[in-house]
Amino acid sequence: MAASNGGDMPGSSKPTITGGKQLSGASAELVVAGFQRLRQEQRSLATKAAELEIEVNEHSLVIDALEEADPGRKCYRLIGGVLVERSVQDILPSLLCNREQLTKIVESLNTQMQAKGKELNNYRERYSIRIAGEEGATTHKTTASGDRAECVIGRRREQRQWKAYHG
Repeated sequence: MAASNGGDMPGSSKPTITGGKQLSGASAELVVAGFQRLRQEQRSLATKAAELEIEVNEHSLVIDALEEADPGRKCYRLIGGVLVERSVQDILPSLLCNREQLTKIVESLNTQMQAKGKELNNYRERYSIRIAGEEGATTHKTTASGDRAECVIGRRREQRQWKAYHG
Protein backbone atom coordinates (compact mmCIF):
# COMPACT_ATOMS: atom_id res chain seq x y z
CA MET A 1 0.00 0.00 0.00
CA ALA A 2 1.42 3.41 -0.91
CA ALA A 3 2.01 6.05 1.70
CA SER A 4 3.03 9.65 1.30
CA ASN A 5 4.85 11.96 3.64
CA GLY A 6 4.41 15.33 2.05
CA GLY A 7 2.99 15.19 -1.39
CA ASP A 8 4.68 16.65 -4.40
CA MET A 9 6.51 19.51 -2.71
CA PRO A 10 10.14 20.00 -3.83
CA GLY A 11 12.50 17.83 -1.82
CA SER A 12 9.67 15.76 -0.40
CA SER A 13 9.82 11.99 -0.46
CA LYS A 14 7.26 9.59 -1.87
CA PRO A 15 7.64 6.52 0.34
CA THR A 16 6.11 3.11 0.07
CA ILE A 17 7.15 -0.12 1.74
CA THR A 18 8.33 -3.33 0.08
CA GLY A 19 8.37 -6.83 1.34
CA GLY A 20 5.94 -9.59 2.17
CA LYS A 21 4.50 -7.73 5.13
CA GLN A 22 1.13 -6.12 4.67
CA LEU A 23 1.12 -2.63 6.13
CA SER A 24 -1.79 -0.33 6.58
CA GLY A 25 -1.46 3.28 5.47
CA ALA A 26 -0.93 4.42 9.06
CA SER A 27 1.84 1.91 9.79
CA ALA A 28 3.53 2.72 6.47
CA GLU A 29 3.47 6.39 7.47
CA LEU A 30 5.07 5.46 10.82
CA VAL A 31 7.82 3.47 9.10
CA VAL A 32 8.57 6.36 6.76
CA ALA A 33 8.51 8.86 9.64
CA GLY A 34 10.95 6.66 11.57
CA PHE A 35 13.24 6.42 8.56
CA GLN A 36 13.20 10.17 8.02
CA ARG A 37 13.83 10.79 11.72
CA LEU A 38 16.93 8.58 11.57
CA ARG A 39 18.13 10.37 8.45
CA GLN A 40 17.64 13.75 10.12
CA GLU A 41 19.55 12.61 13.22
CA GLN A 42 22.43 11.46 11.01
CA ARG A 43 22.42 14.77 9.14
CA SER A 44 22.48 16.68 12.43
CA LEU A 45 25.49 14.69 13.62
CA ALA A 46 27.28 15.35 10.33
CA THR A 47 26.53 19.07 10.49
CA LYS A 48 27.80 19.38 14.06
CA ALA A 49 30.95 17.38 13.23
CA ALA A 50 31.64 19.67 10.25
CA GLU A 51 31.18 22.79 12.40
CA LEU A 52 33.56 21.49 15.04
CA GLU A 53 36.08 20.44 12.39
CA ILE A 54 36.12 24.06 11.20
CA GLU A 55 36.77 25.14 14.81
CA VAL A 56 39.69 22.69 15.03
CA ASN A 57 41.15 24.11 11.82
CA GLU A 58 40.78 27.69 13.12
CA HIS A 59 42.47 26.72 16.39
CA SER A 60 45.31 25.14 14.40
CA LEU A 61 45.83 28.30 12.35
CA VAL A 62 45.99 30.45 15.48
CA ILE A 63 48.31 28.00 17.24
CA ASP A 64 50.66 27.94 14.24
CA ALA A 65 50.77 31.75 14.22
CA LEU A 66 51.33 32.02 17.97
CA GLU A 67 54.07 29.36 18.08
CA GLU A 68 56.20 31.62 15.89
CA ALA A 69 55.53 34.70 18.05
CA ASP A 70 57.56 35.86 21.05
CA PRO A 71 56.16 34.21 24.23
CA GLY A 72 55.96 37.55 26.02
CA ARG A 73 54.08 39.27 23.21
CA LYS A 74 50.60 40.56 23.99
CA CYS A 75 47.67 38.93 22.28
CA TYR A 76 43.92 39.10 22.66
CA ARG A 77 41.41 36.35 23.15
CA LEU A 78 37.63 36.50 23.04
CA ILE A 79 36.21 34.68 26.06
CA GLY A 80 32.46 34.66 26.49
CA GLY A 81 32.03 37.83 24.46
CA VAL A 82 34.77 39.68 26.38
CA LEU A 83 38.08 40.53 24.74
CA VAL A 84 40.90 39.67 27.16
CA GLU A 85 44.54 40.76 26.89
CA ARG A 86 47.07 38.04 27.72
CA SER A 87 50.55 37.00 26.65
CA VAL A 88 51.21 34.29 24.08
CA GLN A 89 52.67 32.01 26.77
CA ASP A 90 49.39 32.26 28.73
CA ILE A 91 47.05 31.60 25.82
CA LEU A 92 48.92 28.95 23.84
CA PRO A 93 48.44 26.08 26.37
CA SER A 94 44.69 26.69 26.61
CA LEU A 95 44.39 26.79 22.80
CA LEU A 96 46.24 23.48 22.55
CA CYS A 97 43.94 21.97 25.18
CA ASN A 98 40.82 23.29 23.44
CA ARG A 99 41.95 21.92 20.08
CA GLU A 100 42.59 18.51 21.62
CA GLN A 101 39.13 18.48 23.24
CA LEU A 102 37.47 19.55 19.99
CA THR A 103 39.31 16.80 18.12
CA LYS A 104 38.03 14.19 20.60
CA ILE A 105 34.48 15.50 20.24
CA VAL A 106 34.71 15.32 16.43
CA GLU A 107 35.95 11.73 16.67
CA SER A 108 33.07 10.90 19.01
CA LEU A 109 30.55 12.49 16.64
CA ASN A 110 32.00 10.55 13.71
CA THR A 111 31.64 7.32 15.70
CA GLN A 112 28.03 8.21 16.55
CA MET A 113 27.39 9.05 12.90
CA GLN A 114 28.70 5.65 11.79
CA ALA A 115 26.52 3.91 14.37
CA LYS A 116 23.52 5.94 13.18
CA GLY A 117 24.34 4.93 9.59
CA LYS A 118 24.32 1.25 10.58
CA GLU A 119 21.03 1.75 12.40
CA LEU A 120 19.61 3.49 9.32
CA ASN A 121 20.75 0.67 7.01
CA ASN A 122 19.25 -1.96 9.33
CA TYR A 123 15.98 -0.02 9.35
CA ARG A 124 16.04 0.19 5.54
CA GLU A 125 16.65 -3.55 5.25
CA ARG A 126 13.99 -4.43 7.82
CA TYR A 127 11.31 -2.49 5.92
CA SER A 128 12.83 -2.85 2.42
CA ILE A 129 13.04 0.89 1.87
CA ARG A 130 14.62 2.07 -1.37
CA ILE A 131 15.79 5.55 -2.33
CA ALA A 132 14.86 6.88 -5.78
CA GLY A 133 17.86 6.93 -8.07
CA GLU A 134 19.54 4.01 -6.31
CA GLU A 135 20.47 0.87 -8.15
CA GLY A 136 17.49 -1.47 -7.99
CA ALA A 137 15.05 1.19 -6.81
CA THR A 138 11.54 0.82 -8.12
CA THR A 139 8.65 3.14 -8.69
CA HIS A 140 5.34 3.01 -6.83
CA LYS A 141 3.68 -0.31 -7.53
CA THR A 142 1.16 -2.43 -5.75
CA THR A 143 0.32 -6.01 -6.63
CA ALA A 144 -3.14 -6.80 -7.88
CA SER A 145 -3.96 -8.48 -4.58
CA GLY A 146 -2.78 -5.37 -2.73
CA ASP A 147 -0.77 -7.40 -0.22
CA ARG A 148 2.58 -5.96 -1.14
CA ALA A 149 3.78 -2.43 -1.71
CA GLU A 150 7.14 -1.10 -2.77
CA CYS A 151 8.93 1.91 -1.46
CA VAL A 152 10.80 4.63 -3.23
CA ILE A 153 11.85 7.69 -1.35
CA GLY A 154 12.38 10.29 -4.03
CA ARG A 155 14.95 13.00 -4.27
CA ARG A 156 13.19 15.36 -6.61
CA ARG A 157 15.14 18.46 -5.60
CA GLU A 158 18.49 16.77 -6.25
CA GLN A 159 17.20 15.39 -9.55
CA ARG A 160 16.03 18.84 -10.64
CA GLN A 161 19.33 20.41 -9.63
CA TRP A 162 21.25 17.72 -11.51
CA LYS A 163 19.12 18.22 -14.63
CA ALA A 164 19.53 21.99 -14.45
CA TYR A 165 23.29 21.62 -14.14
CA HIS A 166 23.81 18.79 -16.63
CA GLY A 167 20.99 19.32 -18.87
